[in-house]
Amino acid sequence: MPLFNVYPLYDVTPVSGKGVYVYDENGTEYLDLYGGHAVISIGHSHPKYVKAISKQVEALGFYSNAIQNPLQVKLANKLEALSGCKDYELFLCNSGAEANENALKLASFKTGKSRVVAFKNGFHGRTSAAVAATDNPNIVAPINAQQKVTILELNDIAGVQAELEKGDVCAVIVEFIQGIGGLDQGTAEFFEKVDTLCKANNTFFIADEVQSGYGRSGKFFAYQHYNVTPDVIAMAKGMGNGFPIGGILIHPNIEAKFGMLGTTFGGNHLACAAGISVLEVIEDQKLMENAKVMSEYFVKIAKTIPHIKKIKGKGLMLGLEFDFEVGDLRKRLIYDNHIFTGGASNKKLLRILPPLTVRKEHINMFYEALIEALPEVEAAEELQTQNI
Repeated sequence: MPLFNVYPLYDVTPVSGKGVYVYDENGTEYLDLYGGHAVISIGHSHPKYVKAISKQVEALGFYSNAIQNPLQVKLANKLEALSGCKDYELFLCNSGAEANENALKLASFKTGKSRVVAFKNGFHGRTSAAVAATDNPNIVAPINAQQKVTILELNDIAGVQAELEKGDVCAVIVEFIQGIGGLDQGTAEFFEKVDTLCKANNTFFIADEVQSGYGRSGKFFAYQHYNVTPDVIAMAKGMGNGFPIGGILIHPNIEAKFGMLGTTFGGNHLACAAGISVLEVIEDQKLMENAKVMSEYFVKIAKTIPHIKKIKGKGLMLGLEFDFEVGDLRKRLIYDNHIFTGGASNKKLLRILPPLTVRKEHINMFYEALIEALPEVEAAEELQTQNI
């Protein structure tokens, strides 16, 4: 049976990983500066993570949310302590899309309204309301387009105010650092004004931290770089270091009701074991601090390379923008230099999303390869332009 062909694939087959490296079936070592879409937060096959999952699956891999699960409580308490989100409540699910879907559903339940405000180049997932709030018509099916969503320019404070004052908006959802959209960010004034407007208009302010959370920005959540208080915080990718887990943090002013939200697999025993181990490693190895230090080092070198036109992002959620499309550059880095990097909807942007355990020697390896590859890529680009 063939696989449903929806992914363009690189001809690389990883079979194992260790730290910031993955290895293919031939034993070739690849430096992973993409972390599988920012999922690998504490490094591949971290021993504490492997031990926690192995121990848990030997005891009990799964039971439903109809019973007590002390691991959920332990995860929630550890998350509160490390994130600083005091008194928020946790609902666990399985993915970022599901986290955003539940955040939007909760906003609609509590406000009695149904329209959503989102922003250009945002990406919130592929489920019903989450994909409708995503600025990519290619992935929005007609059944999704029935959702009531208004998409505005990032930093359009006047536009947000005008939409909220119409009285039918249940939520404003925003990535504080856009992921696949290209690492764009709103201004502090914009985020803080939107927060104020939401509170004045019975509208939920949803922080989509699916990619930017869990220490990736140098703070636990990217919204914490600003003076805002989200009603709901969505998270997923780095939360399980590869094990499927997502969740939302819900402001204590929002009251729960039996049956309001639900999930079969969310918060299962294995997912919680993975999630707890990730938080323990982030704390023990001071990975948020490492993200800040490595980011400063990465940016310092980037500023010395004239080919790089713009440096975007925060922490270890970074983008390098060139004046040419980076598809060929990514291929050269993968096939010639054995380095994984990421792309974006901005075709001129190279995304860097390494495990938070990355060190200076890994960054040096990347820049040595980049400096070697750039002249060849530019020459190929120039030749292609002449042929056109």
